[in-house]
Amino acid sequence: MSEMNTRASSAERVLGGTPMGVVVRLLVMSFVVGVILTALDLSPVDLIRWAEEQLRFLSSMSFDTLEEVGAILALGAVVVVPVWLILRVLRMFGR
Repeated sequence: MSEMNTRASSAERVLGGTPMGVVVRLLVMSFVVGVILTALDLSPVDLIRWAEEQLRFLSSMSFDTLEEVGAILALGAVVVVPVWLILRVLRMFGR
C-alpha cells in the first residue's frame, strides 16, 4: 500500500468517511439544523448568550452542588463509557 493510500485511509478512519463525503454530510446537517433553529426563531447569538448564562449560573452554584453534578456525571459515565467501548470494539471487528 502506498503512502498516499495510507494517508487517505487514515483520514477516512479519523473523519468517518471520505473527506468530501464528510463535508457534504456536514453541509446537509448544518442546513437541516439551520432550518430547525430558524423555525424556532433562534439565532447563533441567542445560543451563545444562553450558553454564557448557563456557565454563569453553574459558576455561581455552591461547591456541594458541583460535587453532586460530578457524582451524577461519574454515575452516567459508568454506564456510557463501557457501552461506547463495546460498540467501538464490535464495529472494529465487524469490518
